Amino acid sequence: MSINRVILTGNLTKDPELKATQSGMSILTMRRAVNDRRKNAQSGEWEDVANYVDVTVFGSRGEALSRFLEKGSRIGVDGKLRWSEWENQQGEKRSKIEVVADDIEFLSSRGEGGGGGRSYSGPAEMPPTDPIPDEEIPF
Repeated sequence: MSINRVILTGNLTKDPELKATQSGMSILTMRRAVNDRRKNAQSGEWEDVANYVDVTVFGSRGEALSRFLEKGSRIGVDGKLRWSEWENQQGEKRSKIEVVADDIEFLSSRGEGGGGGRSYSGPAEMPPTDPIPDEEIPF
């Protein structure tokens, strides 16, 4: 048995990019900065060191998320790691590990690059909205 699960929080370093394959499947890609604390060997002080992690969302979820995420958005990602390998135009082999997201949690407040505290993992076209207060329900 093997387990492939990752949970990260961090901020988007640029606006997400929405692309489509030749068959029409949507692919949303984004890069997140995830800080790590390390002790500087020379100064003895603790420092934040950024790790950059690529995140991919497939299909209609990626389309919906692309309308709500922007550079600086703070999000949580629950997903799995995927390794890929290819050759560049010069014939050099390249590889990378990315996170394929199963669930995205909006951690920013509105106006800070996203919707605060909302989760989106379903196939619906838009992330869930805040519940309607009881006094506004017409029955």
